[in-house]
Amino acid sequence: MKLQINLCALALLLMIPFTAMAQSKTKAKAKAKKEVAIQLYSVRDVINKGTDLNVVLKDLAEMGYTSIEAANYDNGKFYGKTPEEFKSAVEKAGMTVLSSHCSRGLSGEEVASGDFSESLKWWDQSIAAHKAAGMKYIVNPGIGVPKTMKEMKMYCDYFNEIGKRCQQNGMKFGYHNHAHEFQKVEDKAVMLDYMIENTNPEYVFFQMDVYWIVRGQHSPVDYFNKYPGRFTMLHIKDHRELGQSGMVGFDAIFNNAKTAGVENIVAEIEDYSCPVMESVKKSIDYLLEAPFVKASYSK
Repeated sequence: MKLQINLCALALLLMIPFTAMAQSKTKAKAKAKKEVAIQLYSVRDVINKGTDLNVVLKDLAEMGYTSIEAANYDNGKFYGKTPEEFKSAVEKAGMTVLSSHCSRGLSGEEVASGDFSESLKWWDQSIAAHKAAGMKYIVNPGIGVPKTMKEMKMYCDYFNEIGKRCQQNGMKFGYHNHAHEFQKVEDKAVMLDYMIENTNPEYVFFQMDVYWIVRGQHSPVDYFNKYPGRFTMLHIKDHRELGQSGMVGFDAIFNNAKTAGVENIVAEIEDYSCPVMESVKKSIDYLLEAPFVKASYSK
């Protein structure tokens, strides 16, 4: 009996390394790294309350986010920091600077005259600041519905010129949609379709906000198939935390990302069912655990 007990004990001891190894592999798999950026608008309430940006960035990196998209460019600075300071803060936290939402609409005078050279001067300064911050992409966060087809065409020409200047500086320029882009301009053309068809793919890409496409009662995948290769970036968004509503259909979106031309995904959480930092943590966990989300979409 004693010999039998000793043999059982020995067997258990031999199993420990294998059990520990299996647990280690499971743990590593659960924490598998994926390239997921976060739009800092998601944590605006925390930043606006005065929380140190460095602390916020560190927390986001520890959650698993790998890069950021800024939403606070103002007169050459990002969140009150010079481009170099901002880049340093992001990298010190363990992430990279990916992109920024930045815009300047055309004035009434520019639309009337057809001359947007003054706005382009502003863009030259903005592009220089974004380049210094290490940005790969500059994205226009959206414009209102133009009143006329002439104005719509002018915006397309304007975006082409901005995109050309971004390209000359090693960056790409894109446009981010909401739901109102499904309205028709002068009852003639759907705004989003017209913009895609009348901007040069060499200079302008589209950052599809998948939630707003669905809210506009359209299918992201249908748009991928209609305009393949035009959606370099995706804004991954839901009603609140990612995956919370069940209405967006993330599996189909990610399974068709190659058709879309996706190179980067950006999580954006605009509304919350829990405290902000808990909400953005739940959202990155959803993406890290989702089997249909690849580790990387960069080319």
